Amino acid sequence: MDFQRNVVEDLEQIQKIIDDINQRPVKNYHKMKIDEISRELRAVMEFERESFEKIDELERNGTNPEFAKYAKMICRNTTEREISEIQEIYLSKIDKEYLNN
Repeated sequence: MDFQRNVVEDLEQIQKIIDDINQRPVKNYHKMKIDEISRELRAVMEFERESFEKIDELERNGTNPEFAKYAKMICRNTTEREISEIQEIYLSKIDKEYLNN
């Protein structure tokens, strides 16, 4: 019975982290200035780092490694997609504002 409770608790904690990752607000980076985009990029990278730290902590505390692996995959895929989008827009704006003048 104790094992079942631990599995359920592990799943709930992993689900909370995944929910936090998936519930990040969608922003319109195209309307932002370069300095705002730069801050957003740093914020997403910090969010990713913090999420991985939470997952690593759960793993150190005995969470099923498969649950942790799954959460890391979700985190990595979601944040990398957002980082790529921000980088593309950021570089495009830099090109338009500084390199084409």
